Amino acid sequence: MQTPEPNAPYLAQIRETKASLRDQMPDRAERFAWMTARIERQVAAIAAERARGDSPIPSVNFAELDAVDEAQRERIRERGCVIVRGVFDPARVAGWNTAITTYLSDNRYDEKAISKRGLDQYFSALSSARPQIFASYWSQPQMLARQSDELAATRRWLNRLWNYRHEGADVFNPDLERTYADRVRMREPGDATLGLSPHVDGGSIERWIDPGYRHVYDAVYHGDIARYRAFDAASRTEAREIPSPAVCRMFRTFQGWTALTAQGPGDGTLNLVPIADAMAWMLLRALQDDVADDDLCGARAGRAMVVSPERHALLLRAYGPIPQVHPGDTVWWHPDVIHGVEDRHAGKGYSNVMYIGAAPDCAKNRVFSILQRPAFESGMSSPDFAAEHYEVDFAGRFLPEQLTPLGRLQMGYDLA
Repeated sequence: MQTPEPNAPYLAQIRETKASLRDQMPDRAERFAWMTARIERQVAAIAAERARGDSPIPSVNFAELDAVDEAQRERIRERGCVIVRGVFDPARVAGWNTAITTYLSDNRYDEKAISKRGLDQYFSALSSARPQIFASYWSQPQMLARQSDELAATRRWLNRLWNYRHEGADVFNPDLERTYADRVRMREPGDATLGLSPHVDGGSIERWIDPGYRHVYDAVYHGDIARYRAFDAASRTEAREIPSPAVCRMFRTFQGWTALTAQGPGDGTLNLVPIADAMAWMLLRALQDDVADDDLCGARAGRAMVVSPERHALLLRAYGPIPQVHPGDTVWWHPDVIHGVEDRHAGKGYSNVMYIGAAPDCAKNRVFSILQRPAFESGMSSPDFAAEHYEVDFAGRFLPEQLTPLGRLQMGYDLA
């Protein structure tokens, strides 16, 4: 049976949007050339750093967040990513790693997963096989980390890297998180099935056709393109995604994960294009004359937004692994940043992480909190993901009565 073309219901809208944007941008070739030059400078700087043996990914220490100066903050904004080291004590994290392994093993996750294989179609457009990421949302370690004071402090600091005020009002509250339940990666040495080719989450064709998303990129399409800033929050919370399993419906200032084990280049871990402006270039790329009227450089509705050598070769010159991280370190990247996972784990130890991003309080995220709360209480899968519901009868699942006052706020118990 032939798989339906995911863009079929949107083809007319894609054509109309592209025609409208092209009409509004008689200078689109010049805009694209300007942005290309900007990206080329960043690609060259990243290549030079790597050639010197340095990582282009900024790194700061959790204990010194208050001392990070504006020059360092601006570098993080330019690169769109940062490693915050030493957020958690390594011994505590080692216990979490063991606890998650035991939780999944004792509850026979592997046996249950076989019967439900194929429910998650989100990554079907990516080149490697389905990632072996565990659909565990409510384990003790995941919830303890989410409601921890350490992550609360880290995410407050990250949120304040954004310009979160617009027209005299806060777009979001930088000091309060709303929990977004995500999964766990536990990758064994030698594994060659987990890789994810370069992509962007949080929507694909929406970034062109959704009015909220178009407002996010107003400076790219209209007026002075040099004024575009990826960390301006205006309209970000108004963007609307096409419903699909694993397309995040929350606004995240950063995607992220907490390292449960040591990992680095070659260990089957994260790759990044550390350029916050990359999305602006991709948007303009799809509007150039060599791209068909119904094509957005391969973007597909309800899928991760692929980054291809055919259309995005310039960006892929900057694609590379994160540096070595240790248990308790956290890695963060802007929602527009291109990322992927190495195809093969060539290291010697497990490469394990808990996916925990930053989703600050705002009207959009409150709506999702109310939707997610019953899933937490019953042990069902997070509503953004495939309805696998493994944890409904899992022994040892984190329960509502274990929430701290901060955890209750983050889970939305203050909301109607």
